[in-house]
Amino acid sequence: MKKDISSMIEIDDKVISLDLIREKFVCDLEKCRGVCCVDGESGAPLDEDEVEILEKNYKNIRSYLREEGRRAIEKQGTWVVDADQEMVTPLIDGKECAYAIFEEGIARCGIEKACEAGATSFQKPISCHIYPIRVKKYKGFTAVNYDRWKICDPARICGEQKNVPVYRFLREAIERKYGAGFYKKLEKVSRTMGQRPDEQIEF
Repeated sequence: MKKDISSMIEIDDKVISLDLIREKFVCDLEKCRGVCCVDGESGAPLDEDEVEILEKNYKNIRSYLREEGRRAIEKQGTWVVDADQEMVTPLIDGKECAYAIFEEGIARCGIEKACEAGATSFQKPISCHIYPIRVKKYKGFTAVNYDRWKICDPARICGEQKNVPVYRFLREAIERKYGAGFYKKLEKVSRTMGQRPDEQIEF
């Protein structure tokens, strides 16, 4: 694969977009209202182990969901295969994620709500936790890119105001998926690019 070294870097077996360091991002739920749980052509991508976790833990998550979500899951299953042949969360009538709940008009994850209540140890699908990073596996390497979605414009504005790079905002999710060592390597790259140390960032 030909890579533009000015826009990508390799860490371990991953080819990473430097936009994770260059671009700024902080979710602004008051502005976006959690619309990422509502918009889109399919549900949240799921890893194989997450499919198993949802199947085993659904009984503990069920009571934290809306009735519409429960009906959709009981009809379709805890996960489905979308048009791209990927495992994803089911949708309600082709719209919001079946696991989405609404609090004060803001869409949130019912799985995360169940986790916060101690009903399950599964926080939420990693694809949701790590967004706007999108991960794609290829033969021999994994591409780790920054996804630009119009609905996240408020997050980009907030990130610029607070001067928080994408990867720093997503530290918890990155460490959950790839480990603290991987995050430290990203931080080292960031320092070589003139970014401030992580400890100075507040958001």
